[in-house]
Amino acid sequence: MNKKLVAIAVAGMLAAPLAAEAQTANVTLYGRLNLSLEAVSGRGLDPGATQPATCVTPGPNVNCRTSDPTVYRVQSNSSRFGLRGSESLGRGLTAIFQIESGVQADAVGGVLASRDTFVGLQGAWGTVKIGHFLAPYDDVTPIFGNAPTFNTSILSTGNVWSQGTRSKADGGFDSRLGNSVRYDSPRVAGFAGSVMLSTRDATVGQGLTASANGSVAEEKRHAYVLGAGGYYTNGPVNVALVWEHNQKLRAAQLDDDAVSIAASYNFGVVEIGGVYERLDYDTATGNLKRDYWGIRATAPIGPGTLYAFYGHAGDGKGGAANGTTIGNLVKGGGTGADQWSVSYTYPLSKRTITYVGYHRTENDSRVNYPLSGGPAVVNGGNPSGFIVGMVHNF
Repeated sequence: MNKKLVAIAVAGMLAAPLAAEAQTANVTLYGRLNLSLEAVSGRGLDPGATQPATCVTPGPNVNCRTSDPTVYRVQSNSSRFGLRGSESLGRGLTAIFQIESGVQADAVGGVLASRDTFVGLQGAWGTVKIGHFLAPYDDVTPIFGNAPTFNTSILSTGNVWSQGTRSKADGGFDSRLGNSVRYDSPRVAGFAGSVMLSTRDATVGQGLTASANGSVAEEKRHAYVLGAGGYYTNGPVNVALVWEHNQKLRAAQLDDDAVSIAASYNFGVVEIGGVYERLDYDTATGNLKRDYWGIRATAPIGPGTLYAFYGHAGDGKGGAANGTTIGNLVKGGGTGADQWSVSYTYPLSKRTITYVGYHRTENDSRVNYPLSGGPAVVNGGNPSGFIVGMVHNF
């Protein structure tokens, strides 16, 4: 059955009174199933042991009983199901909408409208939308991240870059944000730009907690996320510069900033890309900063694509006191990390691919960056994993 007819039928079942309007719009049903079998390991607390009183968590590195088992698991990597559509309003103006839900295809269930969900307007002047979606900070990831496997699973670089495994309340960036308004400009001579504001006017599901004086209302009035991005695309060249400011999102109501620049050039036989990031957190004793850089190569090998990446996170630095911790970032020596990733993606059709890969993160003695999707590790733990997966787009 035609996907548009199926989408109209689904929309009719969800909202019968709106059936007539749905039939007059251009509505499309779409989705993705991305499932993988993984073998992951990383030294963590021994779940079968009683820990001594001298064991310090989280991120212990002394006086704790640990183990390093290999865990075999099936993961659903950003699988989703959605409806999107548009309606011409005349005079070059188009109304657009999308409702996208996460699907836990490895187990059961999902959350309605948990992914990019919005309504907006589009014209020659650009696109404006309002709802729940990714910020411009995420737009650099296809330039340096593992785009052949959709930047998901343990192969994601986000376990170190952007502290992507962390919530906003714990210093993470590159998040999907609610209560948001975003504008994307048209592309002119290769250049385009974006700006987005997340008002954070509701604490439920936003990762916000009560402030030091116990006033959640203060965070409602003053907490927000502001992001912006600039992009240039011209033939084999891609460049993106993105910035994000988190205002009073952590419990101490302090501010966080992140900036990333990424670029790539396609030589034909190989495409080379790189990224640089600076994280900057306010703390009670001064700024806590971290520099990160990475380089990747993507090359067609036979019918498929080979991807290789190396990234390095430097030690935590700045005016903050030694030992100051935000998320996985710690001030002082021995707080850096290195990551390696390699994968091969093989297309079975225009809509179906398979892939295999390996990812490893090596933590210095005082930090514990995990893989995306876990497991949690102790300080100095080196999580790694092999993965084989299959993706079907519909």
